[in-house]
Amino acid sequence: MKFLPSVLVYFFQNKKAKANVRALLKFILVLLLLMSLYTIAFHYIKVYEGEEYSFISGIYWTIVTMTTLGYGDIVFTSELGKIFSSVVLLSGVIFLLVMLPFTFIQFFYAPWLEAQNKARAPRELPRNTENHVLLSNMDPLSASLIEKLKQYNYEYSIITSDQQKALEYYDQGYKVLLGDLDDMTTYEKARADRAALVFFNNDDQTNTSAAFTLRQFSRDVEIITSAEAKESVDILDLAGSTQVYQFPRMLGRALARRVLGVSMHANIIGRFNDLLIAEAPAMRTPLESKTLIDSKLREATGANVVGIWERGKFIAALPETRITSDSVLVLAGSEEQLEKYDEIYGIYNLSFAPVLILGGGRVGRAAAEALDENEIEYRVVEKNVRLAANKEKYVQGNAADLYILKKAGMDKAPSVIITTNNDDLNIYLTIYCRKLRPEIQIITRATRDRNISKLHHAGADLVMSYASMGANTIINYLKGDNVLMVAEGLDVFKEKMPKSLEDKSLAESEIRKKTGCSVIAIESQGETIINPEPDTILAKDDELILIGTTEAESKFLSHFAQK
Repeated sequence: MKFLPSVLVYFFQNKKAKANVRALLKFILVLLLLMSLYTIAFHYIKVYEGEEYSFISGIYWTIVTMTTLGYGDIVFTSELGKIFSSVVLLSGVIFLLVMLPFTFIQFFYAPWLEAQNKARAPRELPRNTENHVLLSNMDPLSASLIEKLKQYNYEYSIITSDQQKALEYYDQGYKVLLGDLDDMTTYEKARADRAALVFFNNDDQTNTSAAFTLRQFSRDVEIITSAEAKESVDILDLAGSTQVYQFPRMLGRALARRVLGVSMHANIIGRFNDLLIAEAPAMRTPLESKTLIDSKLREATGANVVGIWERGKFIAALPETRITSDSVLVLAGSEEQLEKYDEIYGIYNLSFAPVLILGGGRVGRAAAEALDENEIEYRVVEKNVRLAANKEKYVQGNAADLYILKKAGMDKAPSVIITTNNDDLNIYLTIYCRKLRPEIQIITRATRDRNISKLHHAGADLVMSYASMGANTIINYLKGDNVLMVAEGLDVFKEKMPKSLEDKSLAESEIRKKTGCSVIAIESQGETIINPEPDTILAKDDELILIGTTEAESKFLSHFAQK
């Protein structure tokens, strides 16, 4: 009932709806007039037969006869009365049982339902709307982005021209706006000129048209577009996009950066100003079987272990945390500190066998490109003959075929990257590869966030979600590069110093204990203090750089951000 006023406003202001109501009222008036004439005729015929009835009885007989109920308590005996009864009965069938329901549905009920749908999927946002985010498509990336927008308290609306889709989105709990992406009026009603960001995530042609139309309406609004083809990037830029992202290419390169079996060096996976985030395997290094406090890694290198991956599960780094052969250390430090780590621990367990990439689509090709730039050997298994033809490092065939995998070098490959856009197939290949090579590192891509845990359970060491990566990229842009996703479900983020922590030492703040986040750097007076000591005092104008899981980040924001 909360949108009943909106329904009434639409229903009684819409010209067609008002015309329909007038037509329905006219029909009802004609029906009432007809029933009145029948009632008068009833009295005259009954007087002719020598009987008298009240006016109420006449109305009663007319209604009973026209509705075909026919109780039989009042009947005509004359031929004239019987003919009259037949006329009343037949007209009742036509007017009450056929025409009235049809007229009611056509002129009232159907417009009323349409009015309800219009109210649920509005064509205009309130006039005071501002600092909101407009989306143009509903897909896994958009769904993940919406969750992030809620986390950071941004309002949003999904623009769609399809009313049925709009109603489906509304019923799923999303905020929608009816409108055409190539219509400037849509952006006027969406208050796009006051939006924090507009994100177009359709095909390249639709994105180009939408960005060009919006840019005619507002010269200042921030427009982010996705590009499927490399050739479209320049065109989308010319159309007015503020920023163009090729998310498949970004995902492929991010997957390639996670390859750990080629070298035991600290592999840089993210940068936050002067602070570097890296991953390094502990397998067959002197760190194996030691606790973090016994490893004395920070004393030896200056780099700090901020967490450990254990078969896809992120574990907070505590002094008593034990390093195993499956551990992948998440390190935070400066470039010099990570180079020191490489000098001490990067000389173990080198492998020069090619990395295996399953899938030669856009993501797979981007991963191969990134490996090639770093002079890392690779082999791509691709089923499509057209994609694999005449390419030296491609093996054409089915990745589920043992012969094809062995031909590509499965027996010696240090890592396998699974890049198809079908999550079911990725789960299938992950299980198969883990069975064939229990010790191999498996890195895989997930299209939908809900399949991340399934892929980990299937045997993947690391999983990167297309949806989460894209959503985080947009949030990074929206918040001015204050958030960095370094792995699936693991973020580095920057926050201003909460008032409740001012003038306390880092140890006294108990940030890790209360939220699960670790402070890995502090920006103070233009200087970045990397891996601050526990006795570091937190000043009023400082900014904290923290690392933590998505849940830990939410805890920090709810516990400290408003205090």
